[in-house]
Amino acid sequence: MSPLVLPIGLLIGLSLGALGGGGSILTVPALVYLLGQDPRHATTSSLLIVGLTSLTALVPHARRGHVRVGQGLAFGALGTAGSLAGSALSARVPAAVLLSGFAVLLAVVAVLMLRRSRAARPGEAGPGGAGAAHASTGPVLALRPWRCSCPRAAKVVVTATAVGLLTGFFGVGGGFVLVPALVLALSFPMTVAVGTSLLVIAVNSATALAARMSSGASGLHWGLVVTVTVAAVAGSLAGGRLAARLEPRHLTRAFGVLLLAVAVYTAARSVPTLS
Repeated sequence: MSPLVLPIGLLIGLSLGALGGGGSILTVPALVYLLGQDPRHATTSSLLIVGLTSLTALVPHARRGHVRVGQGLAFGALGTAGSLAGSALSARVPAAVLLSGFAVLLAVVAVLMLRRSRAARPGEAGPGGAGAAHASTGPVLALRPWRCSCPRAAKVVVTATAVGLLTGFFGVGGGFVLVPALVLALSFPMTVAVGTSLLVIAVNSATALAARMSSGASGLHWGLVVTVTVAAVAGSLAGGRLAARLEPRHLTRAFGVLLLAVAVYTAARSVPTLS
């Protein structure tokens, strides 16, 4: 087994605990380019590693009140159909196309998050600002008198389905899209988006992994998966403490920079295989 396994696992857990989606985007490229796994096996292994690590990383965020459990579970449930469809579609796409699409998506999300981090002022709850954070607390459906915030409800359904689709297709927890979605589409503060994303990641990962296993996905290197997962769990606990000490806008900027760096590297490695 490669000596890089433990450091990679620790880095995945650290970023997942601190940034919510960082571990997801690091896992697939690390398994493919540093540990030599086939892209399809790497995406399946990633679901298992990220899903289990997310459950552990969730604990310190929940203790600080940064996890909206009801909204997180609802968001994860709404993404189930997309996750199943993404898993089925992934099996029909060449590995090189899969990685190239992954790189493009990362770059787009990175630009959005970096623009938001520059717009945020010090002391704001996150990219959405303090006012946006307050606006996100209202229910989508209100009774007495019956009222439906239909545009917001539609946005939640579409966003959740899209995140589930990307989770199943790319084999990641979905946090690299989920954190920006919660911040940009639902106006969650960055700290709450990070904490809640871990819950949704666990739900989406479990759904996509079940779909892959039921369709006959095999060939996983279980020794590698277990070792990376154990190291990632340890790293996630340290990442949770780190998140509590940093300014939300700095977390947003770090998240965007990390996304952009991984996007450039993945594109550089995948483009030659397409020609």
